[in-house]
Amino acid sequence: MSERFRLSPRALSWIPVLPVGGYALLLSVPRHWRMESTGFDLGIFEQGVRGYAALQAAPVATLKGSGFPLLGDHFSPLLAALAPFYRIFPGATTLLVVQSLLLALSCVPVTGLAVELLGRIRGLAVGSAYGLSWGLWRASTFDFHEVALAVPLVAGAVAALARGRYRAAVGWALPLLLVKEDQGLVVAGIGLYVWWRGRRRLGAATVLAAVAATLLAVLVVVPAMNPEGVYAYGANGAWHGDPVTRLLLPAVKWHTVAALLAPTVFVALRSPLCLLLVLPLAGRFWTPSPTYWDTGYHYNAVLMPVLFVALADGLHRLAGGRDRAADGRGAGGQERPAGAARVLRYAARGVPAAALAFALAVAPVPSLSGPGPDVRTARQVLAVIPDGATVAAANRLAAQLTHRCTVSLFPYLSTPDAVASAGPTVRRPEARWVAVTDRPGDFPVPEPEQLAAQAALPAAGYEVAAAGGGVTVYRWAGRPAG
Repeated sequence: MSERFRLSPRALSWIPVLPVGGYALLLSVPRHWRMESTGFDLGIFEQGVRGYAALQAAPVATLKGSGFPLLGDHFSPLLAALAPFYRIFPGATTLLVVQSLLLALSCVPVTGLAVELLGRIRGLAVGSAYGLSWGLWRASTFDFHEVALAVPLVAGAVAALARGRYRAAVGWALPLLLVKEDQGLVVAGIGLYVWWRGRRRLGAATVLAAVAATLLAVLVVVPAMNPEGVYAYGANGAWHGDPVTRLLLPAVKWHTVAALLAPTVFVALRSPLCLLLVLPLAGRFWTPSPTYWDTGYHYNAVLMPVLFVALADGLHRLAGGRDRAADGRGAGGQERPAGAARVLRYAARGVPAAALAFALAVAPVPSLSGPGPDVRTARQVLAVIPDGATVAAANRLAAQLTHRCTVSLFPYLSTPDAVASAGPTVRRPEARWVAVTDRPGDFPVPEPEQLAAQAALPAAGYEVAAAGGGVTVYRWAGRPAG
C-alpha cells in the first residue's frame, strides 16, 4: 500500500469500533423492540438515569420498592453521566445504544496496543477478536448494566500498564470507583501491579484509595440510602466455611476460568497482566450465589480488556519482544535460546487469527426479526395506560413502561384505598394500573405467586381495561361493594 494512504496505528485502532458497535446494537436493541428486555435490570437502570436526567440528586427506582433510592442498592453515581443523552433521547433504547457505544469504544486502547506490539494485521485481528469476545456480547444480550461504563476505563488502564505508563493507568482506573462498589477490586489489583513494578508510592496510594472508597460505599453511603439501613449484598462477603474450598469449588468456577482464557488460546497467561484477573474472580467466587460463578450475564465483560491486552503482551513476549513495563522505560528482558525463540515466534504468528476465528465461531448471530403479531397487540394493550400513571408491571413488561410511567414490580403493590388510609407508612408502591402477562416466568417472583396475585386483582378493586397478545392491563375501579 502507498505510504500516502497508509493509516497510522492510532487510526487503525478505531477500525473495529463501527462493526463492534453495530454488532452490539443488533444484539440488544431488537430484543427490546420484541419485548424481550426486562424490568430487572433495564427498567431499574432507566428509572435511575431518568431521575438523573430530571436533576434528582438521588433517583428513585420504584421497581426495587416504594421510594427506593438507586444508590441504596449499589454505589453507581457515574450513571449520572448518561443523563444528558437520556434527556435528549428519553427511553430505554438510549441506554442500550450508549452501552453498545461504550463497549465499541473500549476496542480503541486494546487494538492500539495490539497494533503497536504485533503489527497491523495481527493487531487488528486481536482487537477484532476482543470486540467480538463472549464477555462483551453476553453483556449486550442481557439488558443494560453499569459495567458498560467500566469496560472502556479498564481497557485504557490495562493498555497503559502494558506500556509502563503507570500514572495514566491509575488515572483511567480511579473513575471505576464511581461505577460500582465491586470495581474496587479491579482498582486495588491495578494498584498492586503498579507497586510490584516498582512504583511503590503510586501503587500503595491506589490500593488505599480503592479500599477506602469501597468501605465508604458499602459501610456508609449505600446503607445510608437504603430504606432498611443495610448494604443488601453484605452477606456475599461473610466469612464462613473452608476458604480454599469456597474459592475453588464447585467445578463450574474452573470452567469459567477456562472459558475466560480460551479466547486468547491461553497465551494471555504469558503476560503478568493476567494477575489482574485474580481479585475480581476471587471476589465473585467467594460469594455463595452461583449466579456470579458462571459465564452467563454481564459479570465477565470487565475482564475481557485484561485478557486481550494480556494476549497482545504475551504474544510480544513469546516473539522475543522486550518487557516494556519492566521499569516503565522498556528495559530488556531475558534472552531465550535461538532455537526455542524461533519455534515460539512461528507458533505465535497464528494465534491472533486463531483468536479471531474462535470469537467468530462462538458469537451469536443477531436476530433481526421485528415484533410479531402478539408483540404488536401487546403494545396496543399497554398503550391504554396513560403517561405518568402508577403501574405495577410484570418483569417482562416493566422496561416497556419505565420511560413514561412510575413503575413498580408486580405483585408488590398497594391499592389506592390502602395508601389513602395508611398514608406514608405504606411500604409497597401505589398502583392505579396493573400490567401482567399470561406466562410471567419465575424471575424475580415465582410464577405461581404472580398468577395467584393476578387472580385476586378483581376482588382488590381492579377491572380489566384491555387484553391481548398475552398481556392484560387492569385499572383501579374501587373495591366491590360488600
